[in-house]
Amino acid sequence: MGKIMNKQIDNHIFKNIQSGFFIALLAMPLSLGIASASSFPPIAGLITAIVAGIVCSHLAGCKLSIKGPAAGLIVIVMATVNDLGQGDVLLGYKRALAIGVVAALCQILLALFKTAKFGKIMPPSVIHGMLAAIGVIIIAKQSHILLGNIPSGKTPFELLSEIPNSIMHANPELLFIGLITIFCMVLLPKNNNRIIRTIPPALAALLIVVPLSIVWHLHDAHSYTLFGYNFDVGPKFLINIPHSLLDSLVWPDFSILQQAIAYKYVAMLALVGSLESVLTVIAVDSITQTKKESDLNKDLLAIGVGNLISSLLGGLPMISEVVRSKANIDSKATNKWSAFFHGLFLLIAVVFFGDLLREIPLSALAAMLIMVGFKLAAPSQIKHAKSIGIDQLLMFCTTLLVTLAEDLLIGVMAGLLVKVIFHLSRGLNIKDFFILKSKITYTDEQTIIEVTRALVFSNSLQLQNLLNKELNNSKKVILDVSQVNIIDHTTMTCLQNFLSKFTDEKLQILGLIKLKPVSNHCLATHKTA
Repeated sequence: MGKIMNKQIDNHIFKNIQSGFFIALLAMPLSLGIASASSFPPIAGLITAIVAGIVCSHLAGCKLSIKGPAAGLIVIVMATVNDLGQGDVLLGYKRALAIGVVAALCQILLALFKTAKFGKIMPPSVIHGMLAAIGVIIIAKQSHILLGNIPSGKTPFELLSEIPNSIMHANPELLFIGLITIFCMVLLPKNNNRIIRTIPPALAALLIVVPLSIVWHLHDAHSYTLFGYNFDVGPKFLINIPHSLLDSLVWPDFSILQQAIAYKYVAMLALVGSLESVLTVIAVDSITQTKKESDLNKDLLAIGVGNLISSLLGGLPMISEVVRSKANIDSKATNKWSAFFHGLFLLIAVVFFGDLLREIPLSALAAMLIMVGFKLAAPSQIKHAKSIGIDQLLMFCTTLLVTLAEDLLIGVMAGLLVKVIFHLSRGLNIKDFFILKSKITYTDEQTIIEVTRALVFSNSLQLQNLLNKELNNSKKVILDVSQVNIIDHTTMTCLQNFLSKFTDEKLQILGLIKLKPVSNHCLATHKTA
């Protein structure tokens, strides 16, 4: 028996080491690229990932989630550096670190007051619109880096309008490196060979472009001629990381906290970072199909602690990141040690392979981020929102466009306002948004919950808490919605999640057939005819 247990333990350790190594290969180029895109030093991304792995792994409330820098915060961090630095990138970086410290403290407080559950009520179309806007902004900025040009515009619309000009003046060597990276990112996942498909596309791209960088002597400033035109290359087009990890540590500039504008970015970082992390953990639970949900508040606390340490050391803000978490699950990781080993392997890479990292072209990282941007802002997102209903399409587009024109926080508020206006036009009053009207009847065999009036995003958390409580205490729960006038898309999604976890013998929903969906989508808003 002892030998069997030891063998199982050894097998678990091997799987977690293997997964940690794979995630480190995936996280390294993305961490460098996200930091550069955020106007932070590239090494800041690796500092964040190392802290996330080594420090946060055993604090987290979700055992298979991977924390680290993520594309979803690029826009906020970049705006923080640019606005607070006022043209001085180093000053903006130090001030952004101070913002990160205060935002981390806010996240710790949010976790201690057990507010993570509120992330469950955010309308999906607003979230997708926010992420699509982030994707467009990433594409707008990184396209110029891929092409080897410096745009004059600052806003997303200005950057997008300058892309044709950057294409006309593209640096061929940098463009070639970027295109190779894109080809690897697109084609490798579609390859039928099982072994090839296990190689992270970003790593495969680096295995090609780093030797190219060395052969073309990109680390030496020089010019070359092609088709009669002269082009400049040099170290400024490569990743710039310090020769010593200790040299990269930077202390935050807390003087910025005396200015009111600082707290706008504190709120954005704390709220958006917390929301993305909570949604990632929920997604991880759905992928693993665990009956026991992860502790959202414990996981948010780990994020807050990690962000506090990361910001004090000069790193980026971190969240629970969905792509790396999914890869961790696919790699057959069994517990939190995989996240720890991913941080450890990144630390080893920085300490012992720094010279090789300094040969990575920025155009390759830009190409990777552009692919991330296309996934976030895929046209299929618009089609999906439209299929659910015109209300979801308008929420999505409003959030997207207002975010591009103003900023992320205003964009999300605008999307929520559209949601509220739609509900008011459908006959809801203010009380319906916040009060769940229900009646509970208990029998020996089952619990019947009768709900009236409205089930919408703002009172769906009350419904979730009620269902969780009764499902834990009863053999069977029947939710009767026959007297409800409207069930919005957010609540329909919530109910679908419950049904996916429990059988008909445990949970049954009655009366939904009396409501008419606003579209053919099964999760569309349902309302009385």
